[in-house]
Amino acid sequence: MKKRMPGKQPTRMVLMLMLAVVLPAAGLIGFSVLHLASIQRNSGIEALFQRDFYHTLGISEKQINHKAFDMIDGLRRQFPNPGTACESSLDQLLEKNSFAAHLFVYNPERGLVYRSQPARMNDPEFRSEREQVQELAGWIKGGYESMIKEFEKMDEKGKLPVYFDHMMVSRGEKHHYISVAWFLVPPSPGVTPSIGAMAFDADFLRDHFFPEMLNSLLTENAGQDRNHAVMMVHVKGDSSPTAVSAEWDGGYPEVERPLDGAFPGMILGIKLRGTTLAALGQHFIRTEFLILSVLSLLMAGGIVLTYRNVNKEMALARLKSDFVSNVSHELRTPLALIRLYAETLEMGRLTNKEKFEEYYRIIRKESERLTALINNILDFSRIEAGRKEYDFRDTDIAELVRNTLESYRYQIEQNGFAFQENIADDVPPVKVDREAIARSLLNLVNNALKYSQKDKFLNVNLYRENGSVKLEVVDHGIGIPKSEQHKIFEKFYRVGDPLVHTTKGSGLGLSLVRHIVHAHGGDVSVESAPGQGSKFTIVLPVDSEGINARTASA
Repeated sequence: MKKRMPGKQPTRMVLMLMLAVVLPAAGLIGFSVLHLASIQRNSGIEALFQRDFYHTLGISEKQINHKAFDMIDGLRRQFPNPGTACESSLDQLLEKNSFAAHLFVYNPERGLVYRSQPARMNDPEFRSEREQVQELAGWIKGGYESMIKEFEKMDEKGKLPVYFDHMMVSRGEKHHYISVAWFLVPPSPGVTPSIGAMAFDADFLRDHFFPEMLNSLLTENAGQDRNHAVMMVHVKGDSSPTAVSAEWDGGYPEVERPLDGAFPGMILGIKLRGTTLAALGQHFIRTEFLILSVLSLLMAGGIVLTYRNVNKEMALARLKSDFVSNVSHELRTPLALIRLYAETLEMGRLTNKEKFEEYYRIIRKESERLTALINNILDFSRIEAGRKEYDFRDTDIAELVRNTLESYRYQIEQNGFAFQENIADDVPPVKVDREAIARSLLNLVNNALKYSQKDKFLNVNLYRENGSVKLEVVDHGIGIPKSEQHKIFEKFYRVGDPLVHTTKGSGLGLSLVRHIVHAHGGDVSVESAPGQGSKFTIVLPVDSEGINARTASA
């Protein structure tokens, strides 16, 4: 027949409960780690930012082109009709539109009219630029027919009849980007159509148009990243920036997109200020791994704490179970003796007067022992509930100790102990709870009786020392290991010696002694070694000002 081991089933249930919580959490953390490793391996964070940047650049390109087309359409509608186009009319148009550096118009009947900003004609570099642009305008005669047809098709479809070209012009050692717009001049009835052209001023593009557009685009389109993202434009094939947004911190764009439409040959770029996408991705991965590590440590710590607390509670439950068993045994023994001797007396079998007295004395002693045990349990219950109170009175401590030992002398002698009692003559009165101190002494004496094997010796000393009264209980019993001496005053705790576990006891005696002594403003200590006996010392202060006059709450 299999024997059920106590504590196995609760332990298994607790472990199953812990696993039911821990395994899903550990699986989630493991999955998160694998997912982060996959993101790190595939540069997922960089790809996510790149997609956002591509989207931002796409919107930015449309808005830049839209702005440029609006400027060209406004200029185109101001163009003089082919019959009145002349140098003065173009000069007036240039004055109204400072963003235009050069204007020209071609009509087969009137030929080519070409003008540049009059105020800048004194600048040699600007005149050199004018000559370069004029060379570009020279091929308009040969391509007039095909361009007119293309523009008319665009106009029929509802599109703006504009075509953009670009060129690089030299100014000293530098090269500047110029965008040139070709367009169909709004026709007049009965007049041969004309083709007009406008070259953007390179300085205007570099210093005004692009920087202002980039800053505006970052504010409108970059959303939450506008404080971190910066943009620039540069000419294809040349990485040096033509124009940058505010707070551009140098370096190279993370994502680029061609500026097709109004500015062919230009590249629009974007990046993060002060960092890179790779660094940002690594920072994100490290942060997430750190968070998962902290969560793992917290979970591990929780498991350890839970395991310790459960073990502690289960150990306490076992101790309480042992306590009930031991108390039941201790209650049963005096009750059995009382019943036995009472039945003997009731049957009238005794004729010797001395036997009568002996039996009555045994019944009284066992009832006192039973009362002491019950009082211990009641005191423990009051302490646990926080309702224990003490009645402090000026007491002749020597008389109290002497009377207490005398009432227990029969029990000591019945157990075959050699007993010594040393009470000094100069012990002063002490303010104590008589019943509590007597119970503390009896608990110590009872322990000495229970845990002494061959050398049955008991010595009780009471004396004054350094403003306090010391009460010592000395035995030659089994002793207490050094490692367990600080635990013996805990409730339900019993030393691991085999003799202790074969001897019935409640495990409350020393715990009650410590509580009583501390309530009196004193202390209790033990000096012991395995096989060499023990000495328990209660120290009570003679000056009891720290104790409230009549009662002190536990």
